[in-house]
Amino acid sequence: MQAGNAFYRRVEDIPGAIPVFPLSGALLLPGGRMPLNIFEPRYIQMFDDMLGKSRLIGMIQPRLDGSLRTDGEPELCEVGCIGRIISLAETGDGRYHVTLHGVARFRVTAEEEHKKPYRICSVLPFASDLTENAGDEVDRVDLLRAFRAYLDANGMEADWQSISKAENATLVNALSMMAPYGPAEKQALLEAPDLKSRAETLVAITEMALARDSDVSGNTLQ
Repeated sequence: MQAGNAFYRRVEDIPGAIPVFPLSGALLLPGGRMPLNIFEPRYIQMFDDMLGKSRLIGMIQPRLDGSLRTDGEPELCEVGCIGRIISLAETGDGRYHVTLHGVARFRVTAEEEHKKPYRICSVLPFASDLTENAGDEVDRVDLLRAFRAYLDANGMEADWQSISKAENATLVNALSMMAPYGPAEKQALLEAPDLKSRAETLVAITEMALARDSDVSGNTLQ
């Protein structure tokens, strides 16, 4: 996996502990790019610290059940995604505009005790995410059919020329990241075991959303 100027070919290329950024509803996937607006002082420090080190940040959602630690901080989901900082711009008013490039998903094995204001976790990266995968088994026709139906139902447009040229892995992960679904659906997409499963999960979620919208519309008309 290449992210910016760095290559990650083995689990050993990734530190065993990384800082994590809990953010509900955010989905970063390997190969994807996520823009972030950083303004909270502890996360400003986190990005400052990592710019001089590995440049790796773990994006992760708070637990979906809303459970909290004794200090009031949210418990974390077990699975997140490591991103490399590939761009950072200062805004002049104390914020950073950052772009992360997805490297690999990870499983949290423990949360470390330390004196930093942000959280650091011991992680085990998904080795399968570090190998190239073209996604030949993805049902591209079914995926694009569901995506087009969703856009049409919501009066949205897409750059179909770019979509038609995208490789399956790029297409599936990009559509998963941009899909306007909730935290539970985002976590399901993140935890799908492989690209084929992620595409099937995305199609299923989209079809459920279309059916739900159709039911709401029908009830309104009645």
